[in-house]
Amino acid sequence: MIDLFSSPLVLGLALLGTTLGVTVGAIPGLTGTMLIALTLPMTFSMDPAHALVLLVAMYVGAVSGGLISATLLRMPGTPAAVMTTLDGYPMAQAGRPGRALGLGIGASLVGGLISWLTLRLLAEPMADWSTRLGPFEYFSLVVMALALLAGVGESTRAKGLLAGGLGVLAAMPGVHPATGELRWTFGITPMNDGFRLIPVLIGMFAIGKIITDLTGGEPAVKRSPGNDSAWIPWADWKAHWKNLLRSSGIGTVIGVLPGVGANIGSLAAYAAARRSSREPGAFGEGSEEGIVASESANNATVGGALIPLIALGVPGSVIGAVLLGALIVHGLQPGPLLFRQNPEAVQAIIGTMLVANVMMFGLMLGGARWIARLSAVPRQILAPLVIASCIWGAHALSGRWFDVWVMLAFGVAGWLMERRRLPLAAFVIGFVLAPVAEENLCAGLMASGGSYAPLITRPVSLVFLLVAAVLLLKKESFRKKTAKAILIES
Repeated sequence: MIDLFSSPLVLGLALLGTTLGVTVGAIPGLTGTMLIALTLPMTFSMDPAHALVLLVAMYVGAVSGGLISATLLRMPGTPAAVMTTLDGYPMAQAGRPGRALGLGIGASLVGGLISWLTLRLLAEPMADWSTRLGPFEYFSLVVMALALLAGVGESTRAKGLLAGGLGVLAAMPGVHPATGELRWTFGITPMNDGFRLIPVLIGMFAIGKIITDLTGGEPAVKRSPGNDSAWIPWADWKAHWKNLLRSSGIGTVIGVLPGVGANIGSLAAYAAARRSSREPGAFGEGSEEGIVASESANNATVGGALIPLIALGVPGSVIGAVLLGALIVHGLQPGPLLFRQNPEAVQAIIGTMLVANVMMFGLMLGGARWIARLSAVPRQILAPLVIASCIWGAHALSGRWFDVWVMLAFGVAGWLMERRRLPLAAFVIGFVLAPVAEENLCAGLMASGGSYAPLITRPVSLVFLLVAAVLLLKKESFRKKTAKAILIES
């Protein structure tokens, strides 16, 4: 690995990939998947190891870059940054965009380094463990994640679950995963593929935010204090070390699970941080713990997702599927044989994970002072640029104007939900998790002959369901105790 990265060419490719990834990740509507897919054909004539360095660096940079727009504009540049908007944006609105960015950048580095260490030491054992989970375990895992919706944002339990339920309903149109029949398409041909995540995400957070601004519903950004620096003192990080380790661990483990991804990793870490916090009420209001949990977890999923990819040839994320194609295109066989037949490819992937995280930290922290100034750009200037970027991003996804109309429709829906104080993050999480739950439940029922019994007879599935029940009951108990305490004080 040292020999590979001693080459100026390889370091230059890593820097180029990281820079492009951060830039694309920071633009709402553009994704790392899109960037890597467009770049892949250009790498056909490159050395396989060099091509992997470029593509993996883009992966790392894209996941990290999403926190920029999520923090400054409340528009997550990537789906993985949805949870960051809950606390990053309120902190920026309170006049501390620099500190919000600094916390996110530092947490991203720690999460990336911890997942890199896991990738380096435990790739084969953890990948082997993840393959033992069947469809019923994945379904129960999603049920547990949906139970966490009760603690998302500053909403009540009922509103969080309602928003999540609406997200699940929005995921229903399209092809049934078991029967292949069309449902809820209303005879509209473009709806056969359902609503795509990117137009929905852009609409809910970007267009909805613009409508809020135009209707005067968003308070002006406060002037930043003189000490609003992205350089976080070491003493401040000491207060977050438990949160960093816990969230990075959660992100890494969830990243290993094929098909789950950074969205769930970020949600699970955020909910765990809130439940263990001494000030859970601060979450959603600009909590430093919330930013640290979300960003360390979503970056940790990158290393986790690469574990099953290189050890078993099973992609752990959507981008992982594109990287799997890159390995095959370059004549490499993913899986256990990759370690013996093409060790240089394994070293390129593992080494880039480390180098790209360090480069990401330097690039983003060094530019944080200028990046933070975006929060002070007048709305009259920023809105047209953002709208143009959103339309371009939605249309570029598949070249369909239908996706642009979907984006606008969900923008209005997001604006209405905000007026009713329904959490947008819960809606998006429900929208993302519903297809995963349905596909795995259908696969499990087909394997068991239509029996639901494995949900409780398989130990891991039962544990996930019990944890979901405990989460809901604990939330309800906490709500009742809080209400009782308020009545006593009054």
